[in-house]
Amino acid sequence: MQHHETVLILDFGSQYTQLIARRVRELNIYCEILPFRAPLEEIRSRKPAAIILSGGPSSVYAADAPHCDRGILELGIPILGICYGMQMLAFFLGGVVESSDRREFGAASVSVSSDGSRLFAGLPGTLDVWMSHGDHVTRAPEGFTVTARTDSALGAMEDASRGLFALQFHPEVVHSPRGKDVLRNFLIGVAGMKADWTMRGFIESAIAAIREQVGDGRVVCGLSGGVDSTVAAALVAQAVGDRLTCLFVDNGVLRLNEFQEVLDLFTDLHLNVRGIASGERFLSELAGVTDPEKKRKAIGRVFIEVFQEEAAKLGDIGFLVQGTLYPDVIESVSVKGPSAVIKSHHNVGGLPDTLHLKLVEPLRELFKDEVRAVGRELGLPESIVGRQPFPGPGLAVRILGEVTADRVALLQKADAIVQEEIRAAGLYDAIWQAFAVLLPVQSVGVMGDERTYENACAIRAVESQDGMTADWVRLPYDVLHRISSRIISEVRGINRVVYDISSKPPATIEWE
Repeated sequence: MQHHETVLILDFGSQYTQLIARRVRELNIYCEILPFRAPLEEIRSRKPAAIILSGGPSSVYAADAPHCDRGILELGIPILGICYGMQMLAFFLGGVVESSDRREFGAASVSVSSDGSRLFAGLPGTLDVWMSHGDHVTRAPEGFTVTARTDSALGAMEDASRGLFALQFHPEVVHSPRGKDVLRNFLIGVAGMKADWTMRGFIESAIAAIREQVGDGRVVCGLSGGVDSTVAAALVAQAVGDRLTCLFVDNGVLRLNEFQEVLDLFTDLHLNVRGIASGERFLSELAGVTDPEKKRKAIGRVFIEVFQEEAAKLGDIGFLVQGTLYPDVIESVSVKGPSAVIKSHHNVGGLPDTLHLKLVEPLRELFKDEVRAVGRELGLPESIVGRQPFPGPGLAVRILGEVTADRVALLQKADAIVQEEIRAAGLYDAIWQAFAVLLPVQSVGVMGDERTYENACAIRAVESQDGMTADWVRLPYDVLHRISSRIISEVRGINRVVYDISSKPPATIEWE
């Protein structure tokens, strides 16, 4: 999709690169991330209004240091270098970069030292910022003014006549509270961008692009009940109406009553949806399987079989909707090369080529919070838009050991109690995910005057921005108490409840 004004962020491997993109978009300015080695031709063809160079872990002097094409300096558009990006600008233009005797990492303060600075216009003389670097610039290149300093380094420099600006600190992280103002000064003050990229505008251009791509063809979408697939389907439905058919497959490991509730909801939204009750087929494939990766693969395989069979019944379909998001796109073109696969991805993205369907991916430019904003703009109910993430393999990865109909029923009941109590306590929106896990452990208990020998269940609640890292939630004791006593008294077969207090890393959010 063509946007009128774009900022390009060249990624040098910083863990914060996606944050830069999110901050820019929060200013209502569209941006995209490209690997640092993107060819000059590609950069030029996108006609960016400005370029931001990200931070990164390397030293500019290292033999294999990532360098972008220095031709970007000749494009005549404003450039902002952050951290490593600042060092690279200095290195390209004849400044001096030295490795410091001590790494600067963490909170620091910079004093702004130039009245005429365009980056610091309207900001106080001292700023709290976040540093993360080993090397630093000790002498700015010719033509640059030093506009901020820390105790031990140059904090910022600019050559306004050439539109070159650089910061040694990270304006994109929350630990630099006025960082967004610095980015605003650069993008709106210096680069003159309009700040008119809104979700309303996105929806209009997305609908036009879908109509152009699909023509008078027909489209199929696999719904999961989650945010991404629902928003993608709703957008496509706005574009092509009844030529979209949604398939919602019951894989036997959904939450309690979820199949019916989701179907009713989609029907209320006037989405053309078919429910396919295949729970027994999935469960028979899972019989005897205890290895987590094999469970995932079995569910993925059966999903594809069911989906293909149902899609074939629809007749002539040319397109498949997928709820791919921008972080998935970035990862597939990432700088860092193939990172280790920790576990196969939850999304059932792997529909085979044998379907011969062209992909429609209306959300591939958006971050998760933007997808939620689009959903609200489209009038989707909060029960969908604000929904916590739920894994593609469903409760199967929350039942440790074999997945059987009985064990699914046990976990569904326990999970429903967790959901009810988290909502009743007003905590649902503040938590990334809260759920129950059925353990393959039995323990002795006493109920009435009888000894029991029954299952244990673990409760997991985590807070996270993006699912990449997560910390366990300090749930109030009274909430834990209610969850525990309700599960033990209402769910026959569970006599012990424990609370998981591990963070990610080293633990993952899901148990499998």
